[in-house]
Amino acid sequence: LSWAPSPWLLPDTAAALLASGPDGEMLWLDVTHRPGRAPSVRLMGRYLLPPCKQRWHTCAAFLPQEELLVCGDRRGSLLLFPCSSSSGWAAENTSIVNGATDPVEDSSNELEPSCLLHKAALPLESPLSVLFGLHGKTGVTSVTIHGGYIYSTGRDGVYRQLRLRDQQLEVLQKHRPCKGLQWIEELHFTSDGDLLVLGFHADNFVVWSSRTGENVHCIPCGGGHRSWSYCSSPLAKVFAFIKSGDVMLYHCEAEPCEQQVLLPSLHGREITCVRRLGAVEVPGHATVNVFVTGSEDTTACVLVLSEHSRAAVPLARLSDHISSVRTLAFAMRPGDEGLSALLFSAGGRAQIECYRLLCAGDTASESAVACQVIHVASHRLDKHWEKKKNRHKLVKMDPETRYMSLSVVPGTTTNQLPTPWKFLAAACSDGSVRIFGLLEATQNFVLVAESFHHQRCVLKVEAFLHTWAEGERQLLCSAATDGSIAFWDITGPIMDAADALHQAEGEMQPLGECCCAAALLLPLTKVSIALLTKPVSPALGAPLVTIMAHSCGVNSLHIRETPEGRHLVASGSDDGSIHVCLLEVALGKGEAAAGTCLQVLEQVSRPCAHAAHVTGIRVLQPDLLLSASVDQRLTLWKRCPGELVPLSTTFFHVPDLAELDCWEVVEAGGELRYYCVLCGQGLEML
Repeated sequence: LSWAPSPWLLPDTAAALLASGPDGEMLWLDVTHRPGRAPSVRLMGRYLLPPCKQRWHTCAAFLPQEELLVCGDRRGSLLLFPCSSSSGWAAENTSIVNGATDPVEDSSNELEPSCLLHKAALPLESPLSVLFGLHGKTGVTSVTIHGGYIYSTGRDGVYRQLRLRDQQLEVLQKHRPCKGLQWIEELHFTSDGDLLVLGFHADNFVVWSSRTGENVHCIPCGGGHRSWSYCSSPLAKVFAFIKSGDVMLYHCEAEPCEQQVLLPSLHGREITCVRRLGAVEVPGHATVNVFVTGSEDTTACVLVLSEHSRAAVPLARLSDHISSVRTLAFAMRPGDEGLSALLFSAGGRAQIECYRLLCAGDTASESAVACQVIHVASHRLDKHWEKKKNRHKLVKMDPETRYMSLSVVPGTTTNQLPTPWKFLAAACSDGSVRIFGLLEATQNFVLVAESFHHQRCVLKVEAFLHTWAEGERQLLCSAATDGSIAFWDITGPIMDAADALHQAEGEMQPLGECCCAAALLLPLTKVSIALLTKPVSPALGAPLVTIMAHSCGVNSLHIRETPEGRHLVASGSDDGSIHVCLLEVALGKGEAAAGTCLQVLEQVSRPCAHAAHVTGIRVLQPDLLLSASVDQRLTLWKRCPGELVPLSTTFFHVPDLAELDCWEVVEAGGELRYYCVLCGQGLEML
């Protein structure tokens, strides 16, 4: 049994009662209270739950405008059923035709025959959409409707945000509130915009605030296996529960807050990476910049940073990573208004996550920008390890592989195929350079190729595109801890992967047409088989050119194409040096697929350019460079024949600089300005 607010009746006098019975049948009953008389019970609908071992529902909520019912079951699945305020008339009219009297009597014994005797007149509805086992085998604990979105909680330690699309449930993203809170029971949305997560941590009842990131209340009650209820108001907080047969009441009066937050934090630990998505024009407001940051606290944050207000306002927090977020990359997508991008984040435990970000102006919000986040896909190299039996008896090979850098390969959208690809290059701590393909329609990553050429930790990768009249080539630059920089032609592996997809296109279905977990796995299996059975080498082969640019690790890397069609490659190292080389790409006399030639035309080094690690570098113009270091100096360099000449130096305030990102803005008068954002133990825009 479970109660839910009835959207078509007065909430003070009526509610919806949902009852699960034998063979997975669930009844929807509208119960109306009348003072001095027995409650009126009216059968509104009958629903069939999907088969499972424990076949009953645990929670439900109505979507009145769409005339739909969302409920969770004991198996951890979310179900979507049709419902209507007029659906109960069929059973009522049938009872009248058969001579039944008014179902409301003073005696409760008369209620059941008049209410359920003619339930067969109502059809037994099957679910329109099923997300099987969404919250694991421990069950769904609550379903909440807020702001046009559906929120579900479970005892798997996460709560999920979903939306309704063509009468199908679609998961947008999942959130993990705090470490150790595995038993989440409910969500409370407060009037001041905070989200309170209610759950049990060990033997304590916990109320966790998503705004402050800390526990508001922690009440010892013995754990979650008990009946309980929580109510909060501006004046007091009340928690009632049953313990050892006794009804216990916890009452806490509101007290004035003596703690004042001078500057809210963006992350709990240092920021490891930052990327600027773009600028959003808001009517009546100044243009705001949208950034994404990643941190050692295992989260990524989408935020706006306004030059005028000098404030950073978080828009969304991504908490899918189980270890630190080391690197970010994105691919912009065409959108009607605002910003639309595919965001990739990666880091520890060899984990990659992909999201779709939609940012648009919203004058009603505090940040003047609204951001929608949709989780697209995820990948882990050792995911198969967790499914192995008796893995405690085995030794895991290299359990600490980390992704150090990501780069989206340009010019590989493959729009000529019915299901477009996106390709991603990754630098890995196990000494490999890996190429992944993302098939957004099936929400899957596929490992396309890899190479262990460097034989040591690869710190940076940067993909770039070379075009000419006859076509284009996808090239890749990778840098390792020994100071070497290698250049690859990755056009072949990408074309082979696209061909394999083209061969399997007839067997694939979009994700929206699949209704069960087994169907979701089908497209990935067929693509993987096509990739593995095609006679191509999964290795990248030998690099075109390798240069020893530095004496130790390369911490920063950037490539820019010159007007002449050549490529400038700038790098910074642990030894404080800066290296710049000029490359020319040409085709040899052989076939186009095997005749790519790369020639180094010029190399310039500047030893001791900084007093510490150079962790950020950008080529602003063919003759202008910008470098940033842990010594907290931001230096402009002029590229002259055979040397780099310093132009100016600016000191910034962020300690332990981790990364630098730059962009250019053309002012109203035609003046060109360069902006940069730096991250480390803080965030700064210059």
